[in-house]
Amino acid sequence: MNLLSFYVSEKQHHSGMPLHEWLLEEAKSLGVHGGSAFRAIAGFGRHGKMHEETFFELAGELAVKVEFVVDDALAEQLLERVRGQSMKIFYVKQPVQAGGT
Repeated sequence: MNLLSFYVSEKQHHSGMPLHEWLLEEAKSLGVHGGSAFRAIAGFGRHGKMHEETFFELAGELAVKVEFVVDDALAEQLLERVRGQSMKIFYVKQPVQAGGT
């Protein structure tokens, strides 16, 4: 199993919807059993600019992490969907142990 995490901006859109929603919809259409999107409260990216959630924060400046726990095949299928759209999205794929009690 893998934890596949994508990091996108709130302001990024694809196919007329926020990019984080597009990723969730694509994963669902592939048969992924679940996914989540988490909005950051603070952070900085490769350019070093700090963003924080404040009253005056401009909409769309914070990151959204979209993650899925998937097997190797589904991880590759989802990555291929993203690559097929010629999008540049930073992602992390790491092995995990997952289960329920």
